[in-house]
Amino acid sequence: MEMFADYGHAVASVVVFTLVVLFMSPFTALAKQGKGLAPGATPDQDYNDKAYRLNRAYLNGTETLPAYLAVTAAAILMGVSPFWVNLLASIALVARLVMLVVHLRGIGKPSAGLRSVFYVVAWACMFVMGLMALVAAF
Repeated sequence: MEMFADYGHAVASVVVFTLVVLFMSPFTALAKQGKGLAPGATPDQDYNDKAYRLNRAYLNGTETLPAYLAVTAAAILMGVSPFWVNLLASIALVARLVMLVVHLRGIGKPSAGLRSVFYVVAWACMFVMGLMALVAAF
């Protein structure tokens, strides 16, 4: 396990992001329940509705988490430079957390706004980690 110690920030970032998504789950369910929605139902697509934004942020987190975990784990397992893996994973986490705040507060436009900028930053970090893992694999 000592070989993974150099990737502590990257591992911690995946765990923090996972915990954030898990933490959001019951609040999303309560917000939907408060609107009288059946389990699994989604609020109307109204960006002004806090329950919609919370549900969308939660779903976006659950959609992104597998890719985030996969590229981070692959980069670690392939021995990609710990500096770059830690840096990219940490930037991706910070971008995702800022995106979450922007989304939950309803800051900016529903699309092509500040939220989208932070989404792309996190996406780019994950994409680069994935490419680095592929290069290291071959």
